[in-house]
Amino acid sequence: MSAVEEHFATRRAAGLFDFSFMALYEFPGSEALERLQTRQLRELRPGQIAYTLLLKDDGAVLIDATVWRLDEQRFWLFTGKPVPAGGRDRSGEHAILALQGPRSGAVLARLIGREAVAKLKYFHFTRKDSIMIGRLGFSGELGYELLVPAAGASALRQRLLEAGRAEGLRECSWTAADSLRIESGYVLFDREIDGRANPRELGLERFVASPGTFALRRQLVGLETFADRAPADLPAAAITSECASPTTGKTIALAYVDPESSSAGTMACVADGRAARVASLPFYDRERLRPRSAPL
Repeated sequence: MSAVEEHFATRRAAGLFDFSFMALYEFPGSEALERLQTRQLRELRPGQIAYTLLLKDDGAVLIDATVWRLDEQRFWLFTGKPVPAGGRDRSGEHAILALQGPRSGAVLARLIGREAVAKLKYFHFTRKDSIMIGRLGFSGELGYELLVPAAGASALRQRLLEAGRAEGLRECSWTAADSLRIESGYVLFDREIDGRANPRELGLERFVASPGTFALRRQLVGLETFADRAPADLPAAAITSECASPTTGKTIALAYVDPESSSAGTMACVADGRAARVASLPFYDRERLRPRSAPL
């Protein structure tokens, strides 16, 4: 199956992705974790998940992450790569399988029951035997991340594939994951999060409990790019991620531009001389209704 077919399988039915490369740190309380990341955790209840940012001393974003509150005292921090986070490093102890797409709730119901799936809210998690299931994802669709001890990864994958056969579930590659998240306007470490951009420049200032003052030297925007050469007098756009979008049929990108050139419809020039037009984010599901949609 091609990456385009995998992309459409996720948009139309369900896709299964292996995210076991994620780094995991456990904290025996919130004090150290409060200093490490940007969210206010006292309002986070056991069973809830928060998207957050880890900042460098200069205010630039080091990486994004999710915090899972296991109980009153224990927290898990997931990041896209190992970082100097402190806490107990539990990376590699669990396999992480991402189940994404409009039929993902129906697939999951075959494993944990319809009632459990119906009750699981967006950015919450539950447990079923040795599996921890969080409702979240990167695709812009209804989705879940399933954590299981590493030794149980193969068995869980087979259970999911068997449960999803009638629902159109397909195993998918990173290439498909990347095009899905670009369409959905989600940032990625080592791409949009380049170690220099601050939360305001990334459009993520709302995830900082005490924003302070962040400079706006450049702005992350969506772009539609073209094969045509751009006039020499157009403002520059620095592309961080680009793909041929299966859903829109266009070539789209995430890019940094001068704040004065960030309005939708503004024409720009990318590094290789092609013309581009600033577009509103996200490219897909502008109101982000699909991730919150009824799972069954």
